Amino acid sequence: MSMRIAIVDYGMANLRSVQKAFEQVGHRADIISHPEEIEQADKIVLPGVGAFQDAVATLREKELAGPIVRHIDRGKSFLGICLGLQMLFDTGYEDGEHRGLGVLRGTCVRFDVDQTLNLKVPHMGWNQLDIQRPAPIFAGLPAGSGVYFVHGYHVVPQDVSIIATTTDYGRPFVSSVWRDNVFATQFHPEKSQKVGLQILSNFAGV
Repeated sequence: MSMRIAIVDYGMANLRSVQKAFEQVGHRADIISHPEEIEQADKIVLPGVGAFQDAVATLREKELAGPIVRHIDRGKSFLGICLGLQMLFDTGYEDGEHRGLGVLRGTCVRFDVDQTLNLKVPHMGWNQLDIQRPAPIFAGLPAGSGVYFVHGYHVVPQDVSIIATTTDYGRPFVSSVWRDNVFATQFHPEKSQKVGLQILSNFAGV
């Protein structure tokens, strides 16, 4: 029986672009939207764009939050993308204070950039990865690889040992994390061309 990669559809991401990126590297990825389908998957991908509060609320309303956390607790591979990274943490501070999934300790906060640097928020476009810990999903990537970002908030992990990469935007911020079977990126692999395809191919193989 072949490995099953599932992309979680909760109405807040361009899922087809993620699915097509997996197809490009030779892996089928099914778009799913029911709790029982998460239970059946070997690996899940949680993408997302938009507001932290709306996304977490939608996951809970659709009864997807519990199965996602159980998937992770069972040691199955998980990839969070953008909002899918942010929601893993305890608390998000976008338009108030909101409870995340609590898989990882820490917060998600708005960029506080030095006004004298003329840096815009959201942080949008290409930027480089500075690898702190060589996570398996970054195997084969050259130092300083460029990836594509679109975000106004970033995560601040309590446990700095889970930080896989940082990226500089006025000062370094956490651009990906890795703990055991959990991989999550602030950037969009599906929009990051060759580098992003390598990351998705690596994830399919972990």
